[in-house]
Formats: sequence, structure tokens, C-alpha cells
Amino acid sequence: MGLKAKKKSASKSSKKAAAQFSSASKAEGADFLPLAGGPARGIPKTESSENKSTVLYIGRIPHGFYETEMEAFFKQFGAVKRLRIARNKKTGKSKHFGFIEFVSPEVAKVVEECMHNYLMYEHLLQVSLVPPEKVHPRLWKGVGRSYKPLNWVQIERKHHDKERTLEQQQKLVAGVLKRDQKRRKRIEAAGIYYECPEIVGCVQPTPKKIRFAD
Repeated sequence: MGLKAKKKSASKSSKKAAAQFSSASKAEGADFLPLAGGPARGIPKTESSENKSTVLYIGRIPHGFYETEMEAFFKQFGAVKRLRIARNKKTGKSKHFGFIEFVSPEVAKVVEECMHNYLMYEHLLQVSLVPPEKVHPRLWKGVGRSYKPLNWVQIERKHHDKERTLEQQQKLVAGVLKRDQKRRKRIEAAGIYYECPEIVGCVQPTPKKIRFAD
């Protein structure tokens, strides 16, 4: 067989293989053929979970930008379903991060693109989408509960005015006098002459035992 005949047969075989590949891919809807041969297989198409995410994490929340202000601000992008700011259980103060959920995933994506690294009250907001599979099931527990701040003035007043026994009162007075002596020594060590007023009216002398003659 001559060189021309070999070239013709090779071109025919390549065209035949290409035709078989195209027919198999059209019939099976495949994206590639396996290396070991056999029927064509398609790559399973998976939809990104971020396209369905409606929950956003918001970090570095400044002081004063709380639930009411946050809802009023983010309503300009779209309907807000619910939001929550993490707070200290004891003091009720903000932990400067929270979560917000929108009705539409498209709105959530726009908010992430627009508000990430947005400067607000000298804070750069950190906004990122949370995939649906990573949203904690108890994330929105108690979100509708109204927050009532603690009245620390009343708590301290109650602690200060509580009734004490004689031993507790003496211990309290001893602590006051001890701190006063340390303060006087620091003032003298600093070379400052100051006549500190005496603490009077709080020392209760211990009752002395009286012995009677037989």
C-alpha cells in the first residue's frame, strides 16, 4: 500500500470515529467519553448552593446599629424575613455580629456584593452568604422575643442595701480601711502632701465582755 493510500485510510478512520463520537454524544447527551471505551457518559450538573442562599452573616457591627436600625437600613434592598444580633446572655450587650435573612436569594447576593467592606461608623462591615446546609437549625430560636436591657442601677442598689450580719459588716469595713491605707501610701510615695480625711461613722467596735467579781 502506498503512502497516499495510507493517508486516505487514516483520514477515513478519523472521520468515522468523529462521526461515531458526535452521534453517541447527541444520543446520550454526554459531555465526554470514558478512556476505557464504552458508551458515553454525561457530567452531572450540580446547582451551586450559594444561588439558593438567603442568609447573610454580618460582622463588625458598630455600636448603635441594632435590630431596628439594621432592619430599616436593609429594607432598601428587598424584603427582610428576619434578623438576629448575637448578644451577651448576662449583660445583653451586642457581640458585634449577627445574621439576616431575605425572602429572595437574588437580593441576598446583591447585598453581599454591595455591603461587604462597607464603611459604617468607622467599621468595615463583613458580609458573606451562608450556604443553606451550614445554617444552624437553632439560629433563629427566640428571634421574635423582645430584648429588655438589665437595670444595673437597681441591681447594685439592691446589693448595696441588703441586710448584713455583724461579721459581714465588720468584714466590709475592714476592706474599706485596708484600701484606704494603700491609697495613702501611694500618695506619700508620689511625694504629694495631702491630709486625707479620716473615715468615721462606719467602724463598729466589738462589744467587750464584762467580768463581775465573785
